[in-house]
Amino acid sequence: METALKDAGFEVRVATNASYRDLRKAIIDFGQDLRDADVGLFYFAGHGVQRSNANFIIPVDAELKDPDYLQIEGVNINQVLLRMHAAKTKLNIVILDACRNNPFPAFTRSSSRGLAVTQAPHGTYIAYATRPGDVAEDGRGRNSPFTLSIANNMSRPGTSLEKLFKLVRADVRSMTNGKQIPW
Repeated sequence: METALKDAGFEVRVATNASYRDLRKAIIDFGQDLRDADVGLFYFAGHGVQRSNANFIIPVDAELKDPDYLQIEGVNINQVLLRMHAAKTKLNIVILDACRNNPFPAFTRSSSRGLAVTQAPHGTYIAYATRPGDVAEDGRGRNSPFTLSIANNMSRPGTSLEKLFKLVRADVRSMTNGKQIPW
């Protein structure tokens, strides 16, 4: 994805296998980088959890012994949206390849599958790997079907954002035999 974004003209800040502290710092730095940008794009691939209709991305060092720990161990996606909105960019794109089966046993009864619908500020486009409340496949290779399709299709000259995600939806649906439909 990093290469595909650079090839598309984005300046890229990467945080791989980020701890809670590193993830929070990367989000703050990202928000500051956007201050002079026209378009902001935040891409996350990893574990995500929905609780009480809020989406949290999970750092690699999260210790979620109980669902209540999510508030201090996870990062609410609204923190990313606030940073993007504050930067006053013309367009913000959030790509969440985080609709995975809940990896934390303590959340089995208190959380829903997949991610919830997020209310985003005007001028923000959010792409989910699959429908709200559903789970996405990790894929067999280095990338999920969702990420693979985005990376492959974003280099098409003249492809609008809407067209890109229509192509991605068709690709992922085909690659997963209809089990996963990006939203």
